Amino acid sequence: MNEQSAGIDFSKVDFSRLEPEAAFKLLIEDASARGASDLFLMAGENSVRVAMRVWGIMQKVVDISLAEGRHVLNHLKAVSGMDIAERRRPQDGRWIYRDEQKTIDLRISLIPTLSGEDLSVRLLDRGTRLLKLDQLGLGRHDRQALWEMLQSPSGLMLVTGPTGTGKTTTLYSCLQSLNDGKRKINTLEDPVEFSLEGIRQSQVNLKIGIDFADLLRGVIRQQPDVIMVGEIRDPETAVTAVRAANSGHLVLATLHAPIAAGAVQSMLAFGVHPYFLASALRGIIAQRLVRVLDPETRIPYPLEDGTHTFDEVRQYLNEGEGRHFYGPSPSAPNEGYIGRTAIFEVLSVNRELRDGITKRLPSHQLNRISLDSGMIGFRQGAMLKVAQGVTTMEEVFKAVPIEYLELDEMA
Repeated sequence: MNEQSAGIDFSKVDFSRLEPEAAFKLLIEDASARGASDLFLMAGENSVRVAMRVWGIMQKVVDISLAEGRHVLNHLKAVSGMDIAERRRPQDGRWIYRDEQKTIDLRISLIPTLSGEDLSVRLLDRGTRLLKLDQLGLGRHDRQALWEMLQSPSGLMLVTGPTGTGKTTTLYSCLQSLNDGKRKINTLEDPVEFSLEGIRQSQVNLKIGIDFADLLRGVIRQQPDVIMVGEIRDPETAVTAVRAANSGHLVLATLHAPIAAGAVQSMLAFGVHPYFLASALRGIIAQRLVRVLDPETRIPYPLEDGTHTFDEVRQYLNEGEGRHFYGPSPSAPNEGYIGRTAIFEVLSVNRELRDGITKRLPSHQLNRISLDSGMIGFRQGAMLKVAQGVTTMEEVFKAVPIEYLELDEMA
C-alpha cells in the first residue's frame, strides 16, 4: 500500500506556455506521485480532458485546449514509435520514462473516437517495491494453501481475475518465494514489468512474430524447474503449458476467468483435454482489488448484540474482530482510503475436483466441491475484510459482481 500525494494543482498551470515534452513530464510526475495506475487524455468537442485512475477510481485532473492536447498526443506518438500521421486506426506503443529518481514503463494505447483520438497510458513504476507472500492480503488459511501449491515440484497453478486486479503482483510474489538459488526459473512476459535477480526473463515481441506460445516452446528446452507465463491467451499456449506441467515443470500463469472454478472452463474452451488438465492442475487463485480504509480515520458502527452478520467467517476472526462495520470519514484525505488490497479465492485441487474436471462438470458444481473442501469463496473473503475493518461493503460491491458473492450460497 502506498500513500497518495495531494498532487499538483493543474488549474494554476498554463499548458499553452509549456513544450509538449515538459507538459507530459509534468503529468507523468504527478500521476506517479499520486500512485496512479493509468493516465488518460480524452478528446472532446472543445477540449481534451486529462484524467487518472488512482486505486481503481477515475479522477479528473484538468481540461486543456484541443491544440495543447494534440501537441502532447503527437509527442507521445513520436517517442513511443507510433505513426504520427495515422489518425484512423488504433495504435499501441511503449516508452521508458526516466529521471534521476525513477524509471517508469509506459504502455501506450491510442484509439480514434467521434471527437478525436483518445490516449491511455498504463504506468509501471520499476521502483515499486515487490510484495512478499505475507504482504498480499491473504488470510492464514489461504496463505497456507498457496504455500502448499508452491512446494509441488511440478504442475500448473493459475491466477485469474479481470485486468488490473494484481495478478502479476501475485505471480511475482510467488516467484520471489521460489527464488532460493536451487531452482532454475524462467519467465515469459508482455512486457517484463520488474527485473528479478536470479530469474531468467524473456519478453514477447509480436512485431517480429514471437508470442507466448513461441517463447514457451523455446524455454522448455532450457531445462527450467519453474516457468511463469504472463498470460494464457490462446489454445496453443494453453495446451503447451499443460504439457509442460505434466512433464515435470512447475508452471505459473495468469488467465481471465471470473471465479477460481471458472478457470477450468476457460482452459477447456482453449481445447485442453480434461484428463491432462485434471492431472496437471495444482491450484487456482482468483482475486479482486478493493480500497483499504485508513485505520486512523475510519468510523466504527457497532453491531447490536446477537447480530449474526459475520457468523459464517467467525472461525477465521481474531478476538475483538467482527463487532463493528467501518466506514470512511467524509472529511479524511483521499476519501478516507490509503491504498488497495485483494480479496482472494484459493482453490486447491483434490481428488474429487480432478474427477469433476475429467467429467467436464460446470463451474458452479466445481465451485460447490471446492467450498465443501474448505475453500474460502469471494463471499467469505469479502466478509472477512469487512469484519476486520480493512474495507467496506461498498468497495466489495464495486469490485465483485453480486452474482459471484451469492454463488457461495447458491452452489
